[in-house]
Amino acid sequence: MIRRRLGTGLAVLAAALAACAAPQIQLDSGPIAGASVGEKGDVHVYKGIPFAAPPVGGLRWKPPQPVKPWEGVRACTEFGPWCPQPKPLMGREMGTQSEDCLYLNVWTPAKGPKDRLPVMVWLHGGGHTTGSGASQFYDGERLAREGVVLVTINYRLGPFGYLAHPLLSKESEHKVSGNYGLLDQIAALAWVQRNIAAFGGDPGCVTIFGESAGSASVCRLMVSPLAKGLFHRAIAQSGGAHGYNRHLREEWNQLPPMEKIGEQLAEQLGCARAANPLTAMRGKTAQEVLDAAAPAQGLFGKGVKFGPVVDGWALPDDPTVLFAAGKQHDVPFMMGSNADEGTVFMQQVPLRRVQGYKWLLGQRFGKQADRVFELFPAERDEDARAAFSRLVGVAAFVAPARFLARAMAKCRSPAYLYHFTRVPPAERLKKLGAFHALEIGYIFGTIEGRPGFAEPDRALSATMRKGWTRFARTGDPNGEGLPRWPAYAREADQCLEFGDEVKVRAGLYREACDLFDAIQAEAGPKRQAADF
Repeated sequence: MIRRRLGTGLAVLAAALAACAAPQIQLDSGPIAGASVGEKGDVHVYKGIPFAAPPVGGLRWKPPQPVKPWEGVRACTEFGPWCPQPKPLMGREMGTQSEDCLYLNVWTPAKGPKDRLPVMVWLHGGGHTTGSGASQFYDGERLAREGVVLVTINYRLGPFGYLAHPLLSKESEHKVSGNYGLLDQIAALAWVQRNIAAFGGDPGCVTIFGESAGSASVCRLMVSPLAKGLFHRAIAQSGGAHGYNRHLREEWNQLPPMEKIGEQLAEQLGCARAANPLTAMRGKTAQEVLDAAAPAQGLFGKGVKFGPVVDGWALPDDPTVLFAAGKQHDVPFMMGSNADEGTVFMQQVPLRRVQGYKWLLGQRFGKQADRVFELFPAERDEDARAAFSRLVGVAAFVAPARFLARAMAKCRSPAYLYHFTRVPPAERLKKLGAFHALEIGYIFGTIEGRPGFAEPDRALSATMRKGWTRFARTGDPNGEGLPRWPAYAREADQCLEFGDEVKVRAGLYREACDLFDAIQAEAGPKRQAADF
């Protein structure tokens, strides 16, 4: 007993000493020190690394600027602040907030710079309005143990990341505004190219991956000329090229131009008639800007929907149009959706009766409403919400993922489509099914130690981690000990299902996806099938 306790005590002491270790890395901006985690201290973690200058004061609503170099070793053992944001849906955690938020985090198992491990860069979700790369759900230790260097980043959100204004466009050398969050992501990828080798990463083998708004960002980076050459594989989880694409100066999707939104915000802030409206707007506190902007959350939230802007420069055209034309970057691409994407958004929908459901379909789908109802029927009032939830999941997530897979046929690189269906045994989770964002915990391995998950969940998590990191390493998620995952082909229409079993599945919601593709083609780029 004494020997066992002594052994346990020594193990705890060893872990504590490992956590105190501070391996130093030389960046292009100065040296940093991090910490080591795990019983053996075999994964090194660097938190809160600045990749751009603080976008505050006169740098608010400007493209990211270079970091000011520092002298001495900078301690990178604490996460940087989150971008100012409203309280998120679902009661997720929130960290300290500040406009000084352009920081990233690195987990590396490399023993030295010569290891040249594949790199994975995570773009968090949150509707382009909430979230942070510092969330506990994105802890990168377990992914790093699969032999990759894992990077999570922050980027500007809501009115700080995507506000446009005619005067902001006028002061820009490119005569555009509104894509600051997207430009932050590009700046972070450029930082990776310059610095990741020092962490043992390979700058020639970089995978971008993200979920929800992070996935939508992946799709926009796939068609941004500014991102060309900055990554070599891409993974889009529950978010595509469709959905509320905003234009700088034109009305799209029945939404006003983003420059018009900026003029409205200036009015709300009482700055529109100032001698210098931009100076006045930049003089307002972050909370004043956030309150005046009233950013929307979720698919059905009220307020302004902020996100990447079609400006002709960072984003040349509607991403749907660019993908359909085969103008995306030619890199291996993985994409997919979850079985019950719609459930978390239903709290925003006051739907109670079949009559109301049919009215919603008529408003959105017009002459195709009856056909949509046939595919997603509700015979009784108590069935209406579930039917609408299924419709949302397929129209806004499953069909857009298949669209991306099919669009890759014009490229040489393969596409791999997946569908996540596993429902954890916990009663509190069962009612939501395989809900939006559930798969993140499986991929990062952060379901470990959490109540409500069982051994099948942990086994599935291990399989998904290996598949994701295998794809990052080779551009192909197939390998020894992994399930067969066929590259997507239109005729076979196959995906890999991650559920109680991991198996190949064909024709996922084929009839509905065909219908939404047809509706999209008829509506054109200025009215999108994924918008509700």
